[in-house]
Amino acid sequence: MMTSTHTTHATLWLEANQRYLMAALGQVRAALERHMAGPEGHLSAEEASHMADSTLQALAETMMAPAALEVICAAFALSSFERAVLLLCAGVELDSSFAACCAAAQGDPKRTSPTFGLALATLPAAHWSALTPAASLRRWRLIEVGAGETLTASPLRIDETILHTLAGAPVLDERLQPYVRSLPMGGDLPPSQHALARRIASVWSRGEGADWPIIQLCGSDEAGRRSIAASSCTLLTIPARSMRAADLPGGVAEREALGRLWEREAILSGSALVLECDERDSPESLRSALAFIESLHGPLLMTCREPLALRQRPSIRLEVHKPRAEEQQMLWRRMLGPAAERLNGQVEAVVCQFNLGMQSIQAVCAETAEQLHQEDSPGAVLWDACRAQARARLEGLAQRIMPAAAWNDLVLPDAQRRTLHEIAAHVRQRARVYQAWGFAARSARGLGISALFAGASGTGKTMAAEVLANELQLDLYHIDLSQVVSKYIGETEKNLRRIFDAAEEGGAILLFDEADALFGKRSEVKDSHDRYANIEVSYLLQRMEAYQGLAILTTNLQSALDTAFLRRLRFIVQFPFPDAGQRAQIWQHVFPASTPTAGLEIPKLARLNLAGGNIRNIALHAAFLAADEGDIVQMKHLLRAARSEYAKLERALTEAEIGGWV
Repeated sequence: MMTSTHTTHATLWLEANQRYLMAALGQVRAALERHMAGPEGHLSAEEASHMADSTLQALAETMMAPAALEVICAAFALSSFERAVLLLCAGVELDSSFAACCAAAQGDPKRTSPTFGLALATLPAAHWSALTPAASLRRWRLIEVGAGETLTASPLRIDETILHTLAGAPVLDERLQPYVRSLPMGGDLPPSQHALARRIASVWSRGEGADWPIIQLCGSDEAGRRSIAASSCTLLTIPARSMRAADLPGGVAEREALGRLWEREAILSGSALVLECDERDSPESLRSALAFIESLHGPLLMTCREPLALRQRPSIRLEVHKPRAEEQQMLWRRMLGPAAERLNGQVEAVVCQFNLGMQSIQAVCAETAEQLHQEDSPGAVLWDACRAQARARLEGLAQRIMPAAAWNDLVLPDAQRRTLHEIAAHVRQRARVYQAWGFAARSARGLGISALFAGASGTGKTMAAEVLANELQLDLYHIDLSQVVSKYIGETEKNLRRIFDAAEEGGAILLFDEADALFGKRSEVKDSHDRYANIEVSYLLQRMEAYQGLAILTTNLQSALDTAFLRRLRFIVQFPFPDAGQRAQIWQHVFPASTPTAGLEIPKLARLNLAGGNIRNIALHAAFLAADEGDIVQMKHLLRAARSEYAKLERALTEAEIGGWV
């Protein structure tokens, strides 16, 4: 009903606006005709000041909202002469008789376009200042000046967007369309984020126009920043449009032209601009964004990971965090509806493990809506959907490892196995200890769970990480140090921040392989490179302490790690080189159950003085050799594979190791 009423009102206004515009055009046409009639047709100064006749006044009184012409004139502070020039240019587009009037008034049948010369000669209250680039007509690109021998003889044309607006059908300027997107109206936000939207609305409601400070919404919750920006505009009943900093033109002239077009659009539509800065944006893009936004007026918001330094305009920085744990539980229960009752406490476990924003929670609930009612294990369905939702941000930053190893595959002394079980227990019981038992309330530091796996290559460090990922049903990501460490100052910290921020959303297990390359000892400061290298290590120590998930570091050289870093690790697990008994256990489980074997002598194989990784290489190589011969795996194949592995290691096989094999 309300939609129908609104449509009816809009239709009535359009019809009245059309009548008003035609009446206003009629006045300008009359001025042209009086000019053609000779001196006696000119208006006196007094008559010109009363150009708005009773017909226009009567039409205005019947309209539910002001005519588009009067809105434009008020918005851009047009004088009566500038208003008439704008109508003169619009008349040529909207009324076929205008072109003939222009030609007749200029005494040339070919000169059908209006000019400043024609306007100065025919329209009342004419003033030269209306022609200047700083005056409203040209400053706001309301009209376009074509090529001509002189300024006054150059043809004039109304801007297309302004023409549509006059006619009551406003559109976004096509020159803005590659840059500007509409933001949907803000919906229900968690209380902590809604409070930020209300704060923005309160600040802006106390200012006006150019007095509004720029709002910087900072923090790692990108979707939350955008939602808060949209909601604050909804509270103020103003449309919100967004631009991406990376899309802005690099050239000063192009950027200024874009800024002028946006300001005109903001004035016409009353819109606020949300400039979205991404942490992956180049320094040049961010500098262009700062120059662009500081040249603008009106309501402006910036969304960025870190605050940017504005010099010319005042700004207010607001930190945006993911919804609090209790807010996430509320969101889950509200969006899951009746399905939440079937989860038997799994909502709390999900909130403890996954730090998802409102949009991510909505996506998971939409994806699992039917399965949660049909599956026998709805908790597992919800858990897996959360894992998949949280992967998107990490996929481009690290390599996901699909864990296949289980506890039975891991051959370690009892002490090391106990420590690994303790690590799993710390991850599982974080919610109870940190939240229910109050440890998190005392300090936010040291809540992350970090472990160092130290030992020679092939002793099972990566496999142990896989076992933990399998046990905890979490994603395991291998961090490629070559993509993290950068020779450019500050880039390593930025890369690390992106990894940790993305990982915290899904509580993923981070595996920093060969960590001594990144977590090495801080050196004595001899030059600027040493100083920044130490800053990188210090930043990493800080993030490790604050990371809410499990970070596993592996190293072959524990002595090379920074001692300050070692003190902040919760667990250190030494992976010893396997003895003969442990090697025998590895050989017993190295072949899958479906691999055909015959005559394998485990005690003899265990004499090979190798780590588990090398043993697996030999087993795999032997399987390929046997398959290629159409045979089953036997000791002869393992002997050939062992010789190849030892050659790779640049070691010689001894008779004590392979005696009696074949």
